Amino acid sequence: MTVYTVGTADLKTLRDQLWSAVTQRDEFAAADLVLGALDNGMDAESALLDVIAPVQLKVGAEWAANRLTVAQEHAASAIAERVVAALAHHSGARHTTPRLGRVTVACVEQEWHVLPARLLAEVLALRGWEVDFLGAQVPTAHLVSHLHSSGADVVALSSSIPTRLPAAHGAIAACQSVGVPVLAGGAAFGPDGRYARLLGADAWAPDARTAARQLADGIPAPGLASGRLQVDDLPHLADQEYTLVARSRGQLVKQVLTQLEQRFPAMAGYNEHQRERTAEDIAHLVEFLTVALYTDDDELFGTFVTWTAGILTARQVPARSLRPALDILKTELKDFPRSIRLLDQALAALDGTLAATGTHPGALT
Repeated sequence: MTVYTVGTADLKTLRDQLWSAVTQRDEFAAADLVLGALDNGMDAESALLDVIAPVQLKVGAEWAANRLTVAQEHAASAIAERVVAALAHHSGARHTTPRLGRVTVACVEQEWHVLPARLLAEVLALRGWEVDFLGAQVPTAHLVSHLHSSGADVVALSSSIPTRLPAAHGAIAACQSVGVPVLAGGAAFGPDGRYARLLGADAWAPDARTAARQLADGIPAPGLASGRLQVDDLPHLADQEYTLVARSRGQLVKQVLTQLEQRFPAMAGYNEHQRERTAEDIAHLVEFLTVALYTDDDELFGTFVTWTAGILTARQVPARSLRPALDILKTELKDFPRSIRLLDQALAALDGTLAATGTHPGALT
């Protein structure tokens, strides 16, 4: 086993060495590296946020660029989680500050990306909070039950994928209904926190340090608002487009896949794996269209479409195949005006992306 040693100030070297360890699937080397840095004087919060977190961001970026497989990405993430657990029990990570209060940290229902929440939980513990870390995919009913028994002062709610926003909305309202304020965080809420505000969160933070400062400053408890409905926060839901499209997602995926085979001749040569991946891509398109209807946000869907184009290109799949899929969705949803608006905006964004890469938007062969 290779033992990594670093100086406490050389963050770049430390990150580079940790990257080598996690991509070589060497859990022991990764742990030795981080714990050794603590022994050499690095504070635990810096190890968490200035070393482990940036390496994990690089893992995601390398997966998106098709330089890491899904299995490699999962292995690297698993090692990061185990290193964080080892760090939490190191003597250099033990807090000496007085307790500030109790906070519950949880991922919203159906959200499995747990590391951002885990990093926040550890930072808050270091700063003097009693932390109940509930982990990934916490059903809202279980979260509220925990709040009743734990006496938490605040909930820190994490979500990384925008398609979890409807679940996050329900969790925010449920926590507030029992008088507990909600601090939202994670990529799902937007880089500027727009979806946290839209869904009625009491506060939003872009990173763990900001979250810790906001919690220390205090987040006022919400007024009790029993019986609050989704449409109270999002009046556009009254048109029922979100509900109707969400209920027909499975059928929409089947319709798009069937018609895409006729419009995109290259699919005739796809093997079974390629066909499965195409069906998954279509399902993601429909899922993101659905959540864009929930938030009534053009940018959410358009950004996902252009991001998907980049992912496909990195995997040597023609990104232009997205256009006929979007066109088919327009035909299938012709009676839904907000859906048509979102699809038109996404098509314009996609055409701009294709033009920038020198691909003619209408070229299918």
